[in-house]
Amino acid sequence: MPPLKETDFSLSRSFGMSVGFGGWNRIAVMTLEQLRIFVAVAECEHVTRGAQQLNLTQSATSAAVAALEERYATKLFDRIGRRIVLTEAGRLFLKEAKAVLARASAAAKVLTDLADLTRGSLALAASQTVANYWLPVAIQSYRLRYPGVTVSTTIGNSENVAAMIHEGSADLGLVEAAIDDPTLVMAPVAEDELILVAPLTHPWAAKTPRSAQELKRGPWVLREPGSGTRSVFEAALPRLGLTSRDLDVALVLPSNEAVRAAVEAGAGVAVISRLVVANSIKAGNLVPVKFPLLHRRFVVLRHKERYVSRAEQAFLDVIANDAASNRQKRKGGVRSFRPPTFER
Repeated sequence: MPPLKETDFSLSRSFGMSVGFGGWNRIAVMTLEQLRIFVAVAECEHVTRGAQQLNLTQSATSAAVAALEERYATKLFDRIGRRIVLTEAGRLFLKEAKAVLARASAAAKVLTDLADLTRGSLALAASQTVANYWLPVAIQSYRLRYPGVTVSTTIGNSENVAAMIHEGSADLGLVEAAIDDPTLVMAPVAEDELILVAPLTHPWAAKTPRSAQELKRGPWVLREPGSGTRSVFEAALPRLGLTSRDLDVALVLPSNEAVRAAVEAGAGVAVISRLVVANSIKAGNLVPVKFPLLHRRFVVLRHKERYVSRAEQAFLDVIANDAASNRQKRKGGVRSFRPPTFER
């Protein structure tokens, strides 16, 4: 095999660096541990917090970053007061570093799969309604079957979850609406019901709105853009002759719980998952308003080009088995589907 040249490494060209990698000896000094440290510091924008996240000392963390900068004669961070921010080279390198770590994790999973599921890990990312009201039951069912597999869950809105699947920081994503992305494989796992709720003091608690003009007045409490709940609601508005711009929006909030609390306090009305407000309705704090019911599907996502580990497929199998046993039932407004077996 002929020796490798600096020009063989597109990474050095993408940075525009005057000093390339320079062959195997120089490649060897860039370790996965250095990459993990760099990513943690970059995401925290703080050396101390990055060190704490990885359970390392601040000196070891600073040394790892300094070694990368010195070895490749490239400044990755600008120090601004007590904060640090990525340079342009740092931003480019962050994307590459995450990709390398994702590939290393995938390689480790291939080796882990040579054994059975007595050990391993599964990283999930889920949007809020799924994570708080549907996913915990599935995770508990999975843990009872595979107690040796460590399950971690990150919560974000649907767009955040799709981004985590892209960058490889999560194996499977579970969101409240389909994502328009050809690089992701998607399949429904459950169906949820969205309902319109109002506080006890709102006119709609006693009398259902009859016209688009009434609906405009609200006032409305909405989730933030990028939320699956908001996307489904906005997609349904044209059937009523409205868009979100027509509504009197009182508040835009980043969580289901904040929306529910705001409506209970009298801030306005909201369309939200029945799962989120079931207890509030039962307690008499909110009133469901007669409204064309909206249904949406909870969807599982994975990257079509990444290896499907046994831990991932086992999780999908657990969901499928639970769905089969409850297919004729509806629990809390959710109907389950059988998810697919992905190619491995």
